[in-house]
Amino acid sequence: MKSILFVKTSSLGDVVHHCPAVSDAAAALPGAAIDWVVEEPFAGVAAMHPAVRRVIPVKVRRWRNALWDPAVWSEMGEFRRSLADQRYDAVIDTQGLLKSALVCRFASGTKHGMDRSSAREPIASRFYDVRHMVPRGLHAVERNRRLTAAALGYELKQRCEYGLRISMDNPSTAGAVPTGDAYAVLLTMTSRDDKLWPESRWVELGRALGMPVVLPWGSEPERERAERIARGVGDAKVPPRLSVLQLGELFVEAKAVVGLDTGLTHLAAALGATTVGIYCGSDPALTGLYGAQRAKNVGAPGRAPEVAEVLKSLS
Repeated sequence: MKSILFVKTSSLGDVVHHCPAVSDAAAALPGAAIDWVVEEPFAGVAAMHPAVRRVIPVKVRRWRNALWDPAVWSEMGEFRRSLADQRYDAVIDTQGLLKSALVCRFASGTKHGMDRSSAREPIASRFYDVRHMVPRGLHAVERNRRLTAAALGYELKQRCEYGLRISMDNPSTAGAVPTGDAYAVLLTMTSRDDKLWPESRWVELGRALGMPVVLPWGSEPERERAERIARGVGDAKVPPRLSVLQLGELFVEAKAVVGLDTGLTHLAAALGATTVGIYCGSDPALTGLYGAQRAKNVGAPGRAPEVAEVLKSLS
């Protein structure tokens, strides 16, 4: 049985974009044992993929801010030991960053990654045993898929499949969202100000949808924005802060999800929700919603879409 370790640590959108590569590997190599190193906050996404045998959380983001703490060194040692438990046939770093390449070196097995011309941080290529050229102009999903296929020696034949699954037998969102009726989710948060959509347009969209809307959040400024928009919409709810799993449950049951260029929008699309991605400051050709049958992108860098464009994409 072939054993594979993927290193794709963050961020949420990058982790979601890696899932089709996992699906490809599982389809091309039936019975393969697939493990995945991922940053702790995003481990829930990796766990949603049924082909992943073991999720190995890493805490680089937290560790690097507390290197003086003996407990951090203890955690780092435990992580290294967890990787040393098994020798892998292939260790594949699809992140292409120095930090992920260093994590990759802790594992036992032949290390694969992108070459200097392909990696996001060229210095990362020095840490791999085998380097592969992957065109930089491709969508992130396809870059992950091509690197994985090259590392494992198969041809890409199947269409893009995220493969994520969530059981709704015992949902953990009970009481946090509307029940019994159709609702929409509006993801109004993103990592950069130039990716934001005007609040007035969110309000206009929420009123036009004709159903209750839910506005999740992840930080205090995002909660304040969500509450302002909710007051403008009227029939809207700002829930308590939800986990990745709870957000996934929310998306699966939603009538529609509309979001900015953020990992949660990609997660909604990957889970099969009817999803529209709004792009104002980034290029959807490179990082837009991709390979999901019920997902569409609107807008472009420097051109915020009108509400009518979003509504048309939902129809």
